[in-house]
This record gives sequence, C-alpha cells and structure tokens, in this order.
Amino acid sequence: MKKFEHVNAATLDEAVLALSAGKARIMAGGTDLLPSLKDEILPDYPETLINIKSVPGMAFIEEDAGMLRIGAATLLCDVALARIVRERYTALAEASSRVGHPHIREMGTLGGNICQLTRCWYFRVPANRFFCRRKGGDTCYALTGDGRYHSIFGGVAGCVAINPSDVAPALVALGAQIKTTRRVVEAESFFSAKGCASTVLDENEIVTEVRIPAPASGTKSAFIKYALRKSIDFPIVNCAAVIGPKEARICLNAVFNSPYRAAAAEEVILGKPIDEAIADAAGAAAVSAARPLKSNRYKVQIARTLVKRAILACG
Repeated sequence: MKKFEHVNAATLDEAVLALSAGKARIMAGGTDLLPSLKDEILPDYPETLINIKSVPGMAFIEEDAGMLRIGAATLLCDVALARIVRERYTALAEASSRVGHPHIREMGTLGGNICQLTRCWYFRVPANRFFCRRKGGDTCYALTGDGRYHSIFGGVAGCVAINPSDVAPALVALGAQIKTTRRVVEAESFFSAKGCASTVLDENEIVTEVRIPAPASGTKSAFIKYALRKSIDFPIVNCAAVIGPKEARICLNAVFNSPYRAAAAEEVILGKPIDEAIADAAGAAAVSAARPLKSNRYKVQIARTLVKRAILACG
C-alpha cells in the first residue's frame, strides 16, 4: 500500500474542506476503501484519508417527527440490532444483518455500505490492469469476458458491473432519503454509474444521515439474499419488498449498475391479497425486461424466485 496522510476530522466542515483540497477520500469503517487502496485498483491514488468517525454526532438511530433518522457513521451491527429498526423497518434490519460477516458489520457503517465501489473483477483487479469504461477506458471487459456475476438488465454507458450493496435495496424499497452536506437525495436517485464512483455524490460531498418515513399501518417489509457463502459473501442477487394497504415497492440489487426498482412486479401485487400465484406472477414480471449475458442467465431465475419469496414474506 502506498503512503497516505490520515486526518481525524473534528467537524464536517473540516472534512469537506480537506476533500475540496483534492486527492483525498472519506473513510469511516474502511472495509471497502482500504482493500481498494491495498490492491491499487483506482486510476488516482489518494494522498489523504479523512476519518469522519472522529466527528461528533455521526452515529445515531432515532425517530423524529414521523421519520427514522440514522447517522451515516452508525455501525451496521447497530442498525441490525436496533429494536425500532427490527420492528418497523424490518427489511433494513435484515439487510444490515446480512452484510459480510460479524467483524465487517462491527466495523462497516451504513453510509459506507451505500457508497462502496462496484463489484466487478475487471474493475477490482490489482494494479489497475484493466482500464475499463468505469475508469475512463473504452472497453467493458465483462461483455466479452467472464460476466457471470454482472448485470442482467444491460448497463449504463456500456458498463455491466453491478451495485453490491445489501442495504441499498432496502432503503430504496422503504422510500428513504440520503442527506448529505449539500442536499437531500431520494435513495432511488442516489446511486449512479458515473466513473469509478457508484453514487451521485460530488467530490467534496459527504453523506451525513439516512432518513426513512414511518411506514403506514399494516405495512410489512422483508429482505432476502442469495450468495454462494451465506455468512460472508457479496450477493449474487438480493431483494427487498415493502407491501402495505396502498403501496408496494420492490427493489432488486446486484442485477444492474444501481438498485433495480421492479415496477412491473409492483403493479401485479398492488391492492391484491398476497398468495402463491400472485407472488409468482410478480416474480415473472420483475424479470420480464431482463437481458442477461451468456454467462449469467442463471441470475434471472434467482431474481424471479427472490422477488416471489420476499413478497410472500410480507403476506
């Protein structure tokens, strides 16, 4: 790993100022950032890492005026275990409990999980040996190479790398908002495939908290994940569902560049009693627009099944 300067920010303003100076990155738990620096996967290596866990008030879980507020530096293990999250925002608790292994959840933060880099072995190969489209190159190597874990719904700007977050689909399904040092962004619009980053954040912008509106009475939510090794792996596919008397929101992840809102599946179940047939039809609708690669067609069936199971879990 190359040398870098480590700064413990005392305030968010100090962290933003340090970011604005250039060649710097924000660090909280560091579970995604540090491995990427160790393997030197990025075209530009930062000279400074700015720790925001040292900023007071960045870790909290509280209800305020019909809104659940969670600080960006809140540990994933704390989100998973918080009683209010488990009881009223079940999909988020379940998603947080499925991130990595226990040590990762004890270090990783909510903000870090939604801001992590894409998962693509061409993007992540050490020493930046594949200068792919996300890094400013002309080629998406997964299109003609090994794309078994990549997008099944095409890609943005010729890239078929996927978003790997477990927490992200739960936040999208729950109608969350992401508050930053500059603005408030709907979770559904927060994720992006712009360059190396996986979010719409500007270079000097920092996530400060996540806000989730209280669910209507009678609303249930669930999260399901399929991975090769259940205890530690990134998702092959995951799915969050939120179903209430007047709403249905279903979001898949690890199937596209960003979390994929399955609007066609939502239309199938909205206002209908949940049963096996309805859930199966919704699962089929969720993948009706799939355009898998030759090497990842198997993911279509997995996505269909997870949508069905997530819906039944809310029934």
